[in-house]
Amino acid sequence: MTTLPLGASVPAQRYHRLSITLHWLTVLLFIGVYGCIELKGYVPKGQPLRAALVGGHGILGTLILLLVAVRLIARLRYPAPPIEPRPPRWQTGVAHATHGLLYLLMIVTPILAWLMLAIAGKPFPWLGFEIPLPVTVDEVLAKRIKGVHEWIGNAGYWLIGLHALAGLFHHYVVRDNTLRRMVRG
Repeated sequence: MTTLPLGASVPAQRYHRLSITLHWLTVLLFIGVYGCIELKGYVPKGQPLRAALVGGHGILGTLILLLVAVRLIARLRYPAPPIEPRPPRWQTGVAHATHGLLYLLMIVTPILAWLMLAIAGKPFPWLGFEIPLPVTVDEVLAKRIKGVHEWIGNAGYWLIGLHALAGLFHHYVVRDNTLRRMVRG
């Protein structure tokens, strides 16, 4: 039996409740963001439902951006619990890179959407308010930004899928605590 030095604490086995809640809330928001934009493709242009889906996509994307700030603060306040048994260094490196790319996805994509709309001369509506961005209207640049926004969004499918598959792989094949750290009780 190992004894801890006086004043030492046992490392947490799971992420803090706040981190777990924010993680799964982000998952739900991503389902909404991607669901809205995918369903939009099935609704003819000019239909109110299509505009509502685009608006919902924007609102949920902005919520992800706001939530990522809270997630980063929570991550600083409540560090990740260790993976038991400890994975090889290359797996840890891939995990850190994937997490970094996911955070970039959550930050850059909504900012590009806001910039794209502003440069196209369109308002960025959010919950009944318009969030202005003082820029010069340039339709060509707006289309380029839209292309980058869409490319990053499509890459997000792969990143999120890789992240989910890695969690399942660790749970069912490696049988470590990677996934259990992100669920309650």
